[in-house]
Amino acid sequence: MKKTIFAALAAFLIILSSCTETVPDPVTSTPVESTAPCPLPSHVDSDSSGFCDSCEASVTVTVDFYAINDLHGKLLDNESQPGVDELTSYLKSARASDDHAVFLSTGDMWQGASESNLTHGLMMTDWMNSLGFASMTLGNHEFDWGEEFIESNLALADFPFLAINIYERSTNTLVDYCTPSVTVSCGEATIGIIGAIGDCYSSISGDKVSDIYFKTGEALNSLIKEESERLRGEGADFIILSIHDGSADASLSMEHVDLVFEGHTHKNYVKTDSNGVYHLQGGGDNDGITHAEAVINFAGGESTVSAAEYVPNIIYKSSPSDTIVSELMKKYESEVSKADEVIGKNEVFRNGDWLRALVARLYYERGAAEWGKEHDIVLGGGFISVRAPYNLSSGEVKYSDLQSLFPFDNRIDLCTIKGSDLKRKFLETSNSNYFIFCGEYGNSIRYNIDPNATYYVVVDSYTSSYAPNNLTVVASLDDNLFARDLLADYIKNGGLE
Repeated sequence: MKKTIFAALAAFLIILSSCTETVPDPVTSTPVESTAPCPLPSHVDSDSSGFCDSCEASVTVTVDFYAINDLHGKLLDNESQPGVDELTSYLKSARASDDHAVFLSTGDMWQGASESNLTHGLMMTDWMNSLGFASMTLGNHEFDWGEEFIESNLALADFPFLAINIYERSTNTLVDYCTPSVTVSCGEATIGIIGAIGDCYSSISGDKVSDIYFKTGEALNSLIKEESERLRGEGADFIILSIHDGSADASLSMEHVDLVFEGHTHKNYVKTDSNGVYHLQGGGDNDGITHAEAVINFAGGESTVSAAEYVPNIIYKSSPSDTIVSELMKKYESEVSKADEVIGKNEVFRNGDWLRALVARLYYERGAAEWGKEHDIVLGGGFISVRAPYNLSSGEVKYSDLQSLFPFDNRIDLCTIKGSDLKRKFLETSNSNYFIFCGEYGNSIRYNIDPNATYYVVVDSYTSSYAPNNLTVVASLDDNLFARDLLADYIKNGGLE
């Protein structure tokens, strides 16, 4: 009989302990433990006091969000910025001291530095796995190697790729390698994260995205509003928009979005829109990250962003180096060994425009060697984008230096072009976006172009696939031969000494 009484008493105590709520002390107004269960089916905070109207339990959870944008594969320390080993320690420390820390990315994480490029983003995805990222919004440079490499990274990722507005042209449906949103639970609070890519379709080589398109403008706003309403209907207490764009529409923050993390423009800012909602962006190339603290009310009361800040890398670069980078370098050793290959020597400092002009010349020379016997080639060149660090210092040159400067896998094409387009797009000095090199034939006719005649030029696929150029590809060099490889051969032959 005594055993039965004690068993019943123990069961009652277990039930009682499971109903424990945090309530404010009537004197200090600080939360204290209460064993009284809430008489309502769920907590309600109609006056946004932070406490349940009925049982006076605390109904808020404080969550810290850390967002990274436009890291561009900057895993390793170099002269211009720290790598992610210090950032890893900083983020791990933040999570260790905070029960509710959420990490997310707003895109352009893979393309840029040699180690990430040589693994087609896998090293960066592995790094994000190690930190337990909640999500990654796709940026324009995630498409630089084509959709197949987005899919291979997704297979590795422990987190979803977000983009609510990337659609298949053939079916007019969302592509299958990304989802519109994800929900994250922190205590009793539920956070919805909606991902979107901005109007940056033209920033991608056309041959990589010919089968898809991005919904932008009002079409995008409608998608975000609908998704926000769906998430709130399913219990989300707080909505984040993670968008690879530097100018999210303020109208979205009217009941639909509580906090916005942005990317793409490589600017750093913390600002509020006309509705008082914070928009944050953390620069680019590991300049820094952004952090926001939100007090989230899960009982229907108002949630607030209590702090928002840009965290420059000077804050975290003094953190101890985590072992994650060396571990990843060992894991991907066979793929990244090419990065340390010494190409040759550069005698003096070369700025980005000098390098772009040289690449235009190399396009022409390689094209003339390949196709010059059959065709009179006017010029070589194109947009030829150069990336951080935007110049080549004097001294020893490694393949990784060239891959950072010219990270894009744009093949080299022989194209035909009408004379009128040739003049307007390439030869008129007002078009400063393109760097060109004219050979002997090109210089001889440069100022006597027949607008109705057809001419031959050698450009990269980013330039040839840009529809307004009106270029027709008639032949291509090796698919694995890019601007950096032409430059590497030139340096190996002593071209910069």
